[in-house]
Amino acid sequence: MGHPHPRWNPFGMMGAMKLGCWLTSKRLRAQAVLLGLSIWGIYAWTIATPGLRDWNGNLKGTDFVHFYTLGSIALAHRGDELYDIQAQVEITAERVPDARGIRYLPLYPPQVSILFAPLAYLRYGWALAVWWACTGLIYGGSCYWIWKTCPALSHVGGAVALAALAFPAFFHLIAWGQTSALALVCFTAAFLLLYRQREFAAGLALGCLIFKPQLGLASAILFICLGRWKIVAGAAFSASAQIAMAILYYGISPLDSWLKTLWHVPALLPSFEPRPYQTHCLRTFWSMLVPWSGVSLGIYLVTATAVLVCTVSVWRRKELLPLKYSALLLATVLVSPHLTVYDLVILAPAILLLADWTVSHPTIPGKPGGLLYSVYILPLLGPLARWIHVQASVIAMVALLYMIWRISATPVDAAGLRPAGQPNVAVPT
Repeated sequence: MGHPHPRWNPFGMMGAMKLGCWLTSKRLRAQAVLLGLSIWGIYAWTIATPGLRDWNGNLKGTDFVHFYTLGSIALAHRGDELYDIQAQVEITAERVPDARGIRYLPLYPPQVSILFAPLAYLRYGWALAVWWACTGLIYGGSCYWIWKTCPALSHVGGAVALAALAFPAFFHLIAWGQTSALALVCFTAAFLLLYRQREFAAGLALGCLIFKPQLGLASAILFICLGRWKIVAGAAFSASAQIAMAILYYGISPLDSWLKTLWHVPALLPSFEPRPYQTHCLRTFWSMLVPWSGVSLGIYLVTATAVLVCTVSVWRRKELLPLKYSALLLATVLVSPHLTVYDLVILAPAILLLADWTVSHPTIPGKPGGLLYSVYILPLLGPLARWIHVQASVIAMVALLYMIWRISATPVDAAGLRPAGQPNVAVPT
């Protein structure tokens, strides 16, 4: 049955990691290999068709066709069509005949279309291949730089790489052809800059999340509550710069259309979230569990506030940046009004930082090993929420955040949160 407080042994010193009596580093490596071969093997077979439709009849890259269409609009400088669904349906059918009839609700800010304009020069298949390659490089680079800050994991780079490759959220990111790798690199850069105490630059990185504003909500509330005005100023500057770029390119009209579209999002949610079981945040957790929309919304607001209060409390502690930043990433996912499974890639830094912290503090009770494993693997079971109406990943993330809060509330001297002569995290120069 395992031990009440499972002991984790440092990889580099002991050569093995134990979680209770059943999960060791050897088993973790084997499970990552099996999981990676399974999900990527099945996906490779699914898309092994001569055309742009896979064996299930879905368009390869799924959501990427929307970004491809936006890029095509940017090439033509037709800003009036950025939020015209019917016009985009016609453009998509013209440029990608296999995608005829596919409709997307345009919710991205105008500057996103400019980012994808270069890919719109290519045919869809080649553009998708380039985007997949860019996504993989961004994801791999982000995981690498976070891993470099984890001294206790330095001897298990291969195992970390396997786990990163098999991360279900990364698989979904590739399969859906989505943009969440860009959010991941924003959070990664912000962490590295915060460690170096370059708060304005960290804010610049976080402000880039304006392309997915729901992912910047928790950070904005957190740093305003803490009075970290350099971070807030940096974020405001970079977000404004993106908007200004869009205005210079298109004029003010598309920005006005985007803001009006966002204002009407609550009424558009049924079409915006056709598969709520693929979402992993508190709002959809309660909407699937509670059949009354007004009641579920109220519970969401209360629990999201509790998550933010808990996160602010963690950040008021000192000398615990890995724990604090992991709490922020968990809060980002939980309080986001809309968060699909591929957005969970932003939790990769949290999983690595918490694993490193756990291994570095083998004598601390209440370590988050089991919950980390659950947060990593449970997105695979998301579709079960169609029948049980409970998204287990959300429960695991709330429990993990609560555990971080409990650990951070422990006095440093009593718990030995920072071993003598060792920093909490080391960042390569």
